[in-house]
Amino acid sequence: MTTTQTGSTPGGPAAARLADAAHEHGLVLPGSDGRACLGTVLPAAAGALLAGLDGAGAAVDVAPDEAAGWLAARERLGLPAAARVCVLLVDGLGHLNLAERAGHAPFLRRASAGSTALSSTFPSTTATALGTFGVGQPPGRTAMLGYTVRVPETGELGNLVSWTGLPDPEQWQPHTSLLQRTTAAGIATTSVGPARFAGSGLTRAALRGATYVAAESLAQRVDAAVAALRQPGLAYLYWGDVDKAGHHHGVASARWGDALADADAEIGRLARSLPRGTVLVVTADHGMVDVDPRRQLDVAHVPALAEGVALVAGEPRASHLHLAPGVDPADVRDRWAQTLGDAALVLTRDEAIAAHLVGDVDERVLPVLGDVMVAMTGRATVVDSRTQTPASLTLVGVHGSLTPHEMLVPCIVVA
Repeated sequence: MTTTQTGSTPGGPAAARLADAAHEHGLVLPGSDGRACLGTVLPAAAGALLAGLDGAGAAVDVAPDEAAGWLAARERLGLPAAARVCVLLVDGLGHLNLAERAGHAPFLRRASAGSTALSSTFPSTTATALGTFGVGQPPGRTAMLGYTVRVPETGELGNLVSWTGLPDPEQWQPHTSLLQRTTAAGIATTSVGPARFAGSGLTRAALRGATYVAAESLAQRVDAAVAALRQPGLAYLYWGDVDKAGHHHGVASARWGDALADADAEIGRLARSLPRGTVLVVTADHGMVDVDPRRQLDVAHVPALAEGVALVAGEPRASHLHLAPGVDPADVRDRWAQTLGDAALVLTRDEAIAAHLVGDVDERVLPVLGDVMVAMTGRATVVDSRTQTPASLTLVGVHGSLTPHEMLVPCIVVA
């Protein structure tokens, strides 16, 4: 498979300009400052199991190169060797969101003391972040590039969360998932989530390969994870209500605090109920900011934004602009940058790739990336009422861009 921009270290003029702009606006770039990314979590969990199961005399069949990668990830996140690991992902629980509302989360507040945040992906949104979390590859390789994406075969928008308007998940995201690899290595691997996610497009794309256990409430999911880890292995547990509360009520709301408190109570019970010696890792896919409705721009009603743009994909905080034939991306970049001013960073696709914003990029993924890519700063948003639902235009809490509140996610280890 051909890949563009090989290597792991960004460089060149585009990277320098992006780094300068990020510094000016106080933004967090994926992997900046030597920070580990969300895609390190499952390899680190596998490394902890590899060390723990080997120490217990259990056979784990994994290629030497992969074993070395797992053990290096384990070292980077500081996980102890263990025969049982539980990874809990709380959708929408940003590192800074948690710190600001820590009074609602006494267990996580104590457990997070001394921990270091990870960086999410760009865009910092569920489908993209779960792609990297579940596969261990950057968005430029998974093609999981936003809430909505342009499908090259049709030229229309596909939704990566509901998996509508898209090819089969295994075609869209062909790389082997980490849960497939742990299962193939002989590690008992369980994924716990709502019944509707069993065999869903997003599950098949990012998290295929585990034994799926359906459980609805968080309490039921905690019980299911505890039951799965009566035997050695890996359990992955997902919870989405914190994100839901943030979208509808905002991260500054009482409802978000209540959702955090409910999650914190069950996470504490999970930690107390897991078999002795189990390592628990709590992380998230992204954080969230509350928007300023006065700073929302609608492409449908702003000619300077609409001109030359055939389709807007992504989400209000991170847009992929697909241009009409013959339109110069640099012209659109400059016009959007002038119109949005300090409210956004605007890059052509070539600049974004050169700056390594979405990591290495497979050739098949190039047409999924926008000809121009937009990352919002502050509390501003850009929407397109021609294709987005009315409900999506009125969300209170949003995410997707590069602000610290959106990009930094917790990595809390309880052992």
